[in-house]
Amino acid sequence: MKEINTGSTAFIYEDINELSDVDKNLMKVAVEATKTAYAPYSGFNVGAALLMEDGSIIIGNNQENAAYPSGMCAERVAIWKAGSSFPNKKVKKIAITAVSSNKQLDKPVGPCGACRQTLLEYEINQKEDVEVFFMGEIGNVVKTSSIASLLPFSFDSSYL
Repeated sequence: MKEINTGSTAFIYEDINELSDVDKNLMKVAVEATKTAYAPYSGFNVGAALLMEDGSIIIGNNQENAAYPSGMCAERVAIWKAGSSFPNKKVKKIAITAVSSNKQLDKPVGPCGACRQTLLEYEINQKEDVEVFFMGEIGNVVKTSSIASLLPFSFDSSYL
């Protein structure tokens, strides 16, 4: 594991095997979620797994549509599922990974800007940080201590 500082602290693990058993399992669930993604246009399957405070895991995967941009990212599918099905449970961790039919992804794939903003809203509302893990198909895994660390100078409801 190597620590890096990009305005906030992140850790880079050589591979998934360096993670704790809980974190490794969560990442493996995200990997499994990529297998049922609906991505016939991009060939870019993304899986997300949320660890809830009660130990349950909620998954999401990207869902594309021929009428771009009507599809949805895996992270938002998962967080909205958690919010709609379990509105009073806190999210402790999220694991994200991707697989491409075009090439092997050998570097970590983080959430897009829209997903970062959406995830941040849930982190703020629950008043507790959510650890974030992300990786590609192989190689390094990045861990941050919060969603906010992925979105510096963020916009939130305090501006409204």
